[in-house]
Amino acid sequence: MYLKNLIKFISIFSSLINLSLTGETIELLNVEDKKNIKTNDIILTKKFFHKNINDQSQKLINKNVDNILGNSNIKNIENITKNSPLLLAIFSNSRKELEIQSEIQSEENNILNAEGNVLVTYKGNILKADSLVYDKTNQTILAKGNISLNIGKQLFKMVSLKYDFKNKKGYLLDVKGLIKTDNLIDDLFNNFENSDIKKNEILKEIKKNKVRYSPDSLENWIFYTDKIQVDGNKWTSVKTILTNDLLELKQVKIEVNSLEATARQEELRFKSSVNFLILDEKIHIPFWFGNRTLTKEISYENIWNVGYDNIDKDGLYIGNKLNSINIFDNFTLDLEPQFLIQRSLKGYTKSFVNKGDSITGDKVKRNVTLKDYFAFNSQIRGQINKWNLEIDQQNNSFDPEKISDASRLKTNLSKDIAFLNSKWNKSFYGIYRDRVWNGSIGESEIYAGYGSKLQKQNSWVSNGISNTEVISLGLANLKGEALNSKNLVKSIKGNFFYSLDQKIPIKIDEPPNLFVDSSYNYVPEPIKKGLSLNRKLELLYSYYDGGNNQQYLGIGAGPEFIFGDFKKKSFDYTKISIFPFYKIKSGDSLFKFDQVSDKFTLGIAFDQQLFGPLILKNSATLKVSRAKDYIDFINSKISLNWKKRSYEFGIFYQPHNEAGGIAFTLFGFK
Repeated sequence: MYLKNLIKFISIFSSLINLSLTGETIELLNVEDKKNIKTNDIILTKKFFHKNINDQSQKLINKNVDNILGNSNIKNIENITKNSPLLLAIFSNSRKELEIQSEIQSEENNILNAEGNVLVTYKGNILKADSLVYDKTNQTILAKGNISLNIGKQLFKMVSLKYDFKNKKGYLLDVKGLIKTDNLIDDLFNNFENSDIKKNEILKEIKKNKVRYSPDSLENWIFYTDKIQVDGNKWTSVKTILTNDLLELKQVKIEVNSLEATARQEELRFKSSVNFLILDEKIHIPFWFGNRTLTKEISYENIWNVGYDNIDKDGLYIGNKLNSINIFDNFTLDLEPQFLIQRSLKGYTKSFVNKGDSITGDKVKRNVTLKDYFAFNSQIRGQINKWNLEIDQQNNSFDPEKISDASRLKTNLSKDIAFLNSKWNKSFYGIYRDRVWNGSIGESEIYAGYGSKLQKQNSWVSNGISNTEVISLGLANLKGEALNSKNLVKSIKGNFFYSLDQKIPIKIDEPPNLFVDSSYNYVPEPIKKGLSLNRKLELLYSYYDGGNNQQYLGIGAGPEFIFGDFKKKSFDYTKISIFPFYKIKSGDSLFKFDQVSDKFTLGIAFDQQLFGPLILKNSATLKVSRAKDYIDFINSKISLNWKKRSYEFGIFYQPHNEAGGIAFTLFGFK
């Protein structure tokens, strides 16, 4: 996640890379009384001044301009520019214009000097500075002192900026920026010719005193660097720092070294040397992102993937996601080679059945060769007539003799459609050897199949109650392991599913507002303490070949307790939830993977702050059987996390399916 947003910020300077001016001038400003004066490349206009200065200053300018209009042989306007409190200079050709507004302007030897509240606009982008020098002959611009640059919703501040329009070279010194990644590509490549300067004025500061958590997005970032060198369509920086910590700028940082970026229309290619994820200015974790390409359509997963899968990969493994490959228009190919660490150390595997046995047979211990030490994941993504296509393929061995047992495949073609006055997702899918965890039945597979699904999900809040509703209709032709044998069976399956989840506040201590400041060291938002009731309703009906069907009505409700503010050093946060769920069920499936077998379950979750940012998280689902008088864990997860306001890092393990890994999350603010 964090590198996705790191990549986005790089594009911002491409707007500076493509600047060019010819120095040619035409009359651009039309005023109603036509009383404007054009001398070389400087235009003075009454109408503009009238909107920006007081009446006394306006009278002075009007007088000066009228004197100019009465004199057809004007040789020097330096006296006017020095006496006018607010002046405007425009340099343009038929497609681009550079406007410079300031309190004092003077021109000598074709060099314009502007001082005092300098405001520069170019194609709708806005720059403010204390002083600016524009050399019309050499076509260079130099700005100094308290520089602020506004491009769409992006904000940058720097000490100095210099750019040569002829040679397309320049630099930016001591740069700090506050960027909004969701608008970044649009801001860079859109034309803001009709933008309103008043709406775009730079009023906000980069570092915040308080921020608000944005749970569904991570789009606001601060970055800073000592110097950015621009050369044509390429810019470089020795070291750039990026952080999502808008308050203190120190909880988490991403250090990018030897950064080199090349900008093209709606595309950015970049590379760097070794980079570092810096936590609390103490822990430096190296990472690489190699050569990357960023476009407007961004899809990202972490480059390095460390995980644990005892079913398919015999334990610990590591993977590296390679740079996306553009196959053809609107289609990309993502590749991830993996090295199976634990399988290579053991020298054997328990992920496959005996040679020649059915795919549903028991997995056995088999010797391995070098070809079994490696695995491979691939994904193809694209659009076909506004339908989104995804093809995910997984190989858990390079041994040709194991290819059918080592491969898994999923395809999905989906699109949002309007149906019954609301938005639904329509999808068509195909699968080969899809793993399914089915509670107390355990691991099972859909060997092969294809089908279609229509689904709608809706969330809303009413009278303080949070609601999430899901409706799903499906029809498929499937082949999988039989319910009561190892044989493969094939059947048509149709199903209807409905669920409604609710969170009802009982006694909640609402925080006075949703903002956090630097005193919130461990959490991204104020804790809502108290007691609430979680409630769920589920309905399912499925039918199969031969008149077979199964259905259930599920009802559950349970309390959730939250104590503490998570601001003190230890034991200042506890979360406990208990959720019993009961299914009234009839009928049976033909398959093992979707048989409803756990009639009564008990969900338990417990989170506890231990010391500082260290928090223990546990969750489990237990099957409770009255007939056999026993309790069995059918789902479970335990994790130990380091939780801060700006990020959370944790190690987790899921005993029920022998899987685990490392989780890292960055939190977004606005």
